Order: sequence, then structure tokens, then C-alpha cells
Amino acid sequence: MNYILFDGDVRTSLLPFTYTRPVADIRIGILTIREKWEKYLGLTTTTITEEYLEEKYPMVEMEENIMLNASFLPTPELVNMVQNLKRNEAIFKGEDVIAFYSVIDQEEVNFDDYTQIEFEENIIKINNTWDIFSNNDTAIRQDFELLTEGRETQPIPETVQCIGRENIFIEEGAKLTFATLNATTGPIYIGKNAKIMEGVVVRGALAMCENSVLKLGAKIYGATTLGPYCKVGGEVNNSVLFGYSNKGHDGFLGNSVLGEWCNLGADTNNSNLKNNYAEVRLWSYETGRFAKTGLQFCGLIMGDHSKCGINTMFNTGTVVGVSANIFGSGFPRNFVPSFSWGGASGFTEYKMNKVNEVAEVVMKRRNIVYDELEQKILSAVFEQSKQYRNY
Repeated sequence: MNYILFDGDVRTSLLPFTYTRPVADIRIGILTIREKWEKYLGLTTTTITEEYLEEKYPMVEMEENIMLNASFLPTPELVNMVQNLKRNEAIFKGEDVIAFYSVIDQEEVNFDDYTQIEFEENIIKINNTWDIFSNNDTAIRQDFELLTEGRETQPIPETVQCIGRENIFIEEGAKLTFATLNATTGPIYIGKNAKIMEGVVVRGALAMCENSVLKLGAKIYGATTLGPYCKVGGEVNNSVLFGYSNKGHDGFLGNSVLGEWCNLGADTNNSNLKNNYAEVRLWSYETGRFAKTGLQFCGLIMGDHSKCGINTMFNTGTVVGVSANIFGSGFPRNFVPSFSWGGASGFTEYKMNKVNEVAEVVMKRRNIVYDELEQKILSAVFEQSKQYRNY
């Protein structure tokens, strides 16, 4: 069977992350949503997404296909139902379609013609950006079980102090020295060739993906994910870094999500709680205004390729778009549009020629080429996000 992940109706509410990737390639837990589905199914998947992303994330359609709503995180029970879908059958959770059987050249789908099967178990659906960190604890636990079942961890070094060692899994090539790991509050997964330096204190759940690094004396607690090649220091609470992003020095990051190729300057801090303890509002690309999150704790949402200088201060519930460059004293506004250059004293447009120069240098440091395809995607995002740059 051929499986195709589609963005669904949440794509806009998941901006700025879905400016540069399909919903399926959002990381939550240890794996991306796509990686979760592929691990469970034992097959590769393709994607239906925005036209300007199709060259990087193409769709392969066959005679018969199962369409999967990428905003839902798979579970063993759901995967079993998906694998047993037949023609003219669809799986629903309430009013949301999770999966349906499709044939090539099928005209517009009318679910009234389908046998609708209700999925009655609990399941995580990512509707908004803040759902990524809010559901990260559960997602790490699910992925930990999926990835470690029937496997044996690498030994925990003698210099590492730990409790709950049955909830710690270390992949091949990972290095740990004189660290403290508490896995009684959640599993700790240390990926291939990851590194934990001296003096690090971790309180699970924690997911460290391949080649990620926790720097000297870092303090990590509350369901945190470090994607591939992320470097992190200082204090981090309940945050997700998709990959190739750095928070290399002291400073606090809490209840936050960073995309890829982000960098937080030394002593950058974000507030995750308002002084009056009120509900946090966050910029919504869907409504074009600030929306209620239902959360008391909510920090920084930052899109791919965005960066900030040393001593940057982010207010509670700040959204930063793609490829913004923030610097200077004071708090920048709570919504920083994509391709903005400046800070509390004001912003100007960050021109594409400069964006391309920086992206090429940054990605080259990780031996990744900033090619014409990546340039096309950022150029498309530049045009799409112009409406917000009313400085």
C-alpha cells in the first residue's frame, strides 16, 4: 500500500513552522510526525503540501493509496486500523478525518459515500504551535517505547549519576561524562553520537537526537527535545528544537519551540509566565491577531533561520517568523514578522541577498549545501509573508 501524508486544515495555524516544511515534518517527541508513521508502517511516505514545497517534498501517487492526516500522531491501535482500511472506508475522530482510502484519479472525496469508522482511543492532534511543547512529554514517552522496544541500551558510564536507569536509553557513539540524570519523571533518550558534557543536570523527559550536544553545566527539565545537531547550554524547560539550532550559552528558554537553523545569542532569555499570571495570548496567522492559548505558561515560537543577538529578551508568548534577525536592548514586539531586521527600537526588511549569504555560511558549517531549491523556498516565504511587514 502507498501512504500519503497531507497537511489538512491546520497548516495555517502551524505557521511559521509550516512555511518551510509540511505538517508531517514537524518534530515532536523524539521523531518527526513522518518518521513516526514510517517507523510504525515499515514503509516510506510522501506528501501533499503547498506547491512551492512540492519539489523538496514530492507526492508519489499509485493506483491505491491511504491518505493520512499529518496533524495526528500515530499510535499502535491507529496504525492497525489504517493498515486494515478498505475501499470507501475512512477513519474519523469526531469531525476530523484521520485516514481514508483513495484511488488514483478519484474525483473530489465525499465522505458521505464512505463507511466512517470512529477511532475511540485517545490520540494527540497538533492543532496549534503551542501544542508541540504542550504534548511533548506524551510524545517522548510514545517514541521512547517505539524506538527502544526489544533493544539494549549502551552502558551508562560509571561517572554518570542516575536514578530511574531503566528509563534511560543510550545509542551507539553517545558520550556522557560526570552528568546527573533523573529518569524517574520521564524517559531520557540519548541519540547516536550525542554528547552530554560535565556538570549537566537532566530531569526527564528528554530526547536528544543524533549529534546533539548539552554543554557544560546545562540544566534541562520538563519534556525537552533537542533535534539533530542542536547545541544547548543554560536552563531549558519543556522546549522543542527541531534541528540544527543552537542555544549555546547561559539564559532561560521555557515552553518554547524553535525551528531549524536558529541561533540564540549568549544570555538570551524568554518569559514563559506573565507577571499577572494571566492566560497567554499568541499571534495567530489564521486570524491575523493575537489568540487565546488556554495556557498560563507559553514562551517563544521561532521559525527557521531566525537568530537573535546577545542579551535578547523575549516577552511571554512571542512569535518570530522565518529568517528574522533580532538584536539590541529592550523587548522586541510579541510578533516579529518573517525577514525582519532590528529589535525594540524598530525593524526594517531583511533583504533576500543578505538572507542567502547568511544561510549559505550557516549551513556550510554543518556540511549541508544551501542550494537553489532551498533558496526558492525561502524566496517564496519572503513573498508570502510581505503582508506582515508593516513596520
